This record gives sequence, structure tokens and C-alpha cells, in this order.
Amino acid sequence: MFENLSERLSGVFDRLTKQGALSEEDVKTALREVRVALLEADVSLPVARDFIKTVESRATGQAVTKSVTPASSRQDRA
Repeated sequence: MFENLSERLSGVFDRLTKQGALSEEDVKTALREVRVALLEADVSLPVARDFIKTVESRATGQAVTKSVTPASSRQDRA
């Protein structure tokens, strides 16, 4: 069950990292897939809904980080 969920979520994230920035439609499509994956993994409906709602409000319009290195992480804090 967890392996299937992990594979499905990895696939969604792999597709998103090919984007430069996330449009509202990109977010909705990805979250639809995430919602189905969570429900198939027996995550309760209220938990899945709350998670999707939170992610959707934070993700739309955000730049996609393709990789993070320790050096870039330290520079962000300075």
C-alpha cells in the first residue's frame, strides 16, 4: 500500500518539476492525482481534503525548486 502511494506521489512530483512555475491548472491536476492516491491508500476523506486544500492554497503561482544544495540553503538564510 505505501509503496503504491509512494510511486504515485513520485510520479506527480516528477511531472511538476518539469514546470518553471505552477499554474492554477497544474496544481489542480496534480492535486486530483494526489487525492485519488491518498484515498486509495485508505487515508480518511477529511484528512485528504484538508491536505489538498492547504497544498492548493500554497502551491499556485510558486516557482518549482528543481534541486536544493546545502550551499544554496545556507545562502537563503544569510
